Amino acid sequence: MADEWARHRPAVFGAAYRITGSVADAEDIVQDTWLRAANASVDDVRDLRAWLVTVAARRAYDVLGSAHARRVDYVGPWLPEPLLTGPDAAEPVLVDDTLGTAMLLVMEELSPPERVAFVLYRAFDVPYDRIAEVLGKTPAACRQLVSRARRKVAAAAPPPAGADGARVLAAFRAAYERRDEAALLGLLDPDAAYTTDGGGRVFAARKIIRGAVRVATALLRTAVRHDFRATPVEVNGGPGLLIHRDGRLTAVDTLEIADGRVVAYRRVLNPAKLGGGGFAGTR
Repeated sequence: MADEWARHRPAVFGAAYRITGSVADAEDIVQDTWLRAANASVDDVRDLRAWLVTVAARRAYDVLGSAHARRVDYVGPWLPEPLLTGPDAAEPVLVDDTLGTAMLLVMEELSPPERVAFVLYRAFDVPYDRIAEVLGKTPAACRQLVSRARRKVAAAAPPPAGADGARVLAAFRAAYERRDEAALLGLLDPDAAYTTDGGGRVFAARKIIRGAVRVATALLRTAVRHDFRATPVEVNGGPGLLIHRDGRLTAVDTLEIADGRVVAYRRVLNPAKLGGGGFAGTR
């Protein structure tokens, strides 16, 4: 069972994380799922991966309700807890288009049943009858949930960064580190948005900053006050930067890129969200 668990753990974590948007909650759900599997008779389970994923999804569905309640009182904008992916990730992470920061934010707008059904069907190919067992609904109702979720996601989800992603990230990092306002403005979409998540624990803007000039000004204001180092990494399957000051990780940034420009810049500053996600010990 231990070998099978190691093989399927990325899927279990991936389902829990996509549903909750929280690394901490996902890790707790992984532990609950492991305990359930270790104490269950799974010899007759034909598809162990699907069984484990649905067990995790059922627990994540319960957690999602309380998580939404906590976010009502969250100070300032809320962003998903970032997750290190790609070659820098310490553990294997299943990456697809449902893992991106922008997609996770879109999924925040879905109802809990829509989100669970969408994640299970889209990311893990779980059939409707198994989804129905998780949600306590009929397969037909789950098909409708997925259909509604697809329409909402299609209307709001951004296009992938494409081949421009690495080039724009490198240029943006260089301009930011040398505090070149003109270069930053050339890389920012005129309607770019800058979101900072401090959770009330550190200084951060309480509202989303919009417009290339205002975004560049806000970024450079913090850059002038503090010496920093920006390290390019893959975060949630897309371009990102780790911001270190005095050797300490202080922010994880993700960039949403379209047509060769940054259309959204999102910065997680909340220390509670920087300890997990594979970032511990990064320099």
